[in-house]
Amino acid sequence: MPVLHTLRRAAAVLLLAAATLYAAPARPAAADEPGWTAEPATGAAATAVRPYFYLAGAPGTVLEDRLTLANTTDQERTITLRGADAYNTADGAFAVRPATPGAGATGATGATGATGATGATGATGAGSWISFGAATTVKVPPRTRAVVPFTLTVPPASPPGDHPAAVIATEGGRQVGVRVHLRVGGPTLAALTVEDVAVRGRGAAAVIAYTLVNRGNVALTPELRIRAEALVGELSDPPRGRTLPIELLPGRRVELTEPWPGAPALDRVRVTLTVTAPGGARAVATGSRWLVPWGPAGWTAGGLLGLGATTAAALYLVRRRRPEPGPAPAPDEPSAAGPTPPAPHHELTGAAR
Repeated sequence: MPVLHTLRRAAAVLLLAAATLYAAPARPAAADEPGWTAEPATGAAATAVRPYFYLAGAPGTVLEDRLTLANTTDQERTITLRGADAYNTADGAFAVRPATPGAGATGATGATGATGATGATGATGAGSWISFGAATTVKVPPRTRAVVPFTLTVPPASPPGDHPAAVIATEGGRQVGVRVHLRVGGPTLAALTVEDVAVRGRGAAAVIAYTLVNRGNVALTPELRIRAEALVGELSDPPRGRTLPIELLPGRRVELTEPWPGAPALDRVRVTLTVTAPGGARAVATGSRWLVPWGPAGWTAGGLLGLGATTAAALYLVRRRRPEPGPAPAPDEPSAAGPTPPAPHHELTGAAR
């Protein structure tokens, strides 16, 4: 009985602890949470959040927009702002150029130089056209928002088309980037090429590798179609096309791969890639390869293929070296002196002549 009573008391304590934990309020946010955000400002009547800045104008114009910095913590935040050039990484991801060492302002409300200066931000393209004036460093009080205006000055000689950039907000070791889609007025061209198509790997690890190059002046969202052919057998699981999850910026080159787990183990394959994009961009390229498995089976198959190729070559050479039959001999022609008299016939009777 004492043991049973002790077990009941232990169970009651555990139930009370579980109820206390369930009813306890949520713990405050951890200290390593960001605590501040940066996003495009919205108007008083706007309800949707803008995911990025979209600006358009002719060469020589000055465009304006606003950035919202929200501090959700109980301490003041000091945030540095700059413009940056954007580009595609080798695998197609969107990235921005880093700032040069020592960029940014040292004062509370001012800057050591204009944000548009190349030496301060490391930008040489559209990122260098962005200026926050005297607000390159902003102090945001606790639990408040700060709306920071900025300008983007399009140089008079700017070429038409898309010029990717970004607004970068930095505090300590944390950076937040907001994309800037800038379209400079003038003729636009959507064009691309597909290069270096190749089949790599074997079996389930096989991939189709290729390179896309944006030859136009506008950003592209490519769509890929794949056609595969085999020399000997049928393709039970041909590769499929898709809309690529990248935005190919003007003048950029990216190297991509498409998985092909159903590639044949032993065959010669030929793949044709067709890439299209809005605006009329279209490109086609092909690549081929012998797929031969490794190991004893692969060596046996390779030997059989080599033996077959050698036999076919030998038969071809034998046929080429065999002498061709000459013309049939002409029938005997009659002599010019007339017909030849028949030879005398002697009857052998045994009698002497």
